[in-house]
Amino acid sequence: MEAEQHPVVVLDFGAQYSKLIARRVRESRVFSLIVPYDTPLDALRRLEPGAIIFSGGPASVHAPGAPMPDPGVFELGVPILGICYGVQLFAHMLGGKVRRSDKREYGIAHLARAGAGPLFQSVQPQTQVWMSHGDAITDLPPGFEVLGTTENCPYAAIADPARKLYGVQFHPEVVHTPEGSAILANFLHGVCGLADRWTMGSFVEAEIERIRAQAGNRHVLCALSGGVDSSVTAVLIHRALGDQLTCVFVNNGLLRKGEPELVQRVFRDNFHIDLRYANAEDRFLAALAGVTEPEQKRKIIGNLFIEVFEEEARAIGDVEILAQGTLYPDVIESVSATGGPSVTIKSHHNVGGLPDKMHLELLEPLRELFKDEVRALGRELGLPEEIVGRHPFPGPGLGVRCVGAVTRERLDTLREADAIFIEEIKRAGLYHDIWQALVCLLPVRSVGVQGDERSYEEVCSLRAVTSEDAMTADWFRFPPEVLQRVANRICNEVRHINRVLYDITSKPPGTIEWE
Repeated sequence: MEAEQHPVVVLDFGAQYSKLIARRVRESRVFSLIVPYDTPLDALRRLEPGAIIFSGGPASVHAPGAPMPDPGVFELGVPILGICYGVQLFAHMLGGKVRRSDKREYGIAHLARAGAGPLFQSVQPQTQVWMSHGDAITDLPPGFEVLGTTENCPYAAIADPARKLYGVQFHPEVVHTPEGSAILANFLHGVCGLADRWTMGSFVEAEIERIRAQAGNRHVLCALSGGVDSSVTAVLIHRALGDQLTCVFVNNGLLRKGEPELVQRVFRDNFHIDLRYANAEDRFLAALAGVTEPEQKRKIIGNLFIEVFEEEARAIGDVEILAQGTLYPDVIESVSATGGPSVTIKSHHNVGGLPDKMHLELLEPLRELFKDEVRALGRELGLPEEIVGRHPFPGPGLGVRCVGAVTRERLDTLREADAIFIEEIKRAGLYHDIWQALVCLLPVRSVGVQGDERSYEEVCSLRAVTSEDAMTADWFRFPPEVLQRVANRICNEVRHINRVLYDITSKPPGTIEWE
């Protein structure tokens, strides 16, 4: 498949938007990969890229230790697009000049086209763009010409058409550049001549071949949670291998209302997948008794999951491969573009220690996909919308939404409140406008009046956010009547709750989950 043979390689210079660039490329139905800026030239050559994109980044090209690619990248004969810091690298490395700008540009600017060419084909002569830079090009490298300017940036878009080097000082990948997707598509199709063949249908065909080649006749074990990632992983592998796949669903007592029944109905009854059900609710609740610290909760839940899963694997026997629903953002975030350490905000819910402990080969069929692509793949595979369209759910489940002590009674209370919240969101037609909606049960009690009597019960907080990739998130603006309906129902129908709050904290500074 051409999309696989000639990917667009995004060189990451530490930009906050590198993933967004890769996603926008895929939206033009061209396959993309993100690699660190210092990837050796031989490794780049082996990827056989159809094009290379230099991302933006926080550094100045003049700063000590500023990230630089191998200069030989310009001799690969591959079209290159430089974005923000990326275009400044063109000038700095190819004989032009870059210096600190007298008038920095942050936010909206207006691009006036100063030249013709394929990059701005069908783009308005005057168009809004989004800038974020303090340095600016002052002298073009030999062979370059100006394609666009803004009020404070005379070299907002430049090109060396002979070598197919194109650069923009603005960010075409963000929504604040309304015609940015068209500009990127022009580069991919008009400049590079790449075909629009990256589709979920083509991915399924290629991935099934890869799964069969890796697995051969061996047995595969998959931990099935009922979330989108593990569900799509299971159905894709089952299509490739049939009865060579066994799935294990562990009921840890921290699931949403009706979750065990849903998973068994969809996968055992509809897809006829070999599904083993392990009811470990009592073990998890006993292990969590008295534990209130969030990171300790996550470790207890993760370690106990490994124990239960290992027991099920031994009972099945003859298993050599473990399937996991690792996604591309997980792969990207495991490699720092600048080589620096990353801060642990909270433990990731994936069970990363499982393969080493069990001495199993790893199979990760989704490791090249973003979340929205996984949903599209699920629909391609015929998964029902109640699975494919679900909001993300943390691996530790309600254990980290039951803030403070985790008990069976508090979990039952939280389950009922959560079910009401989701039901009312769906009834209002808002479910697919929201990235993630959840209820947290707080470790406080409040005085209330219920049935003309004083009550002293629990407090819950509603949370709903919009996001593209969960790296940042904003709180969802509900119509007041929806929140009122949710609060009334929870207080009237759920025992032990007499007060409902709504969390309007964005990420950052908050996280999406409370713990």
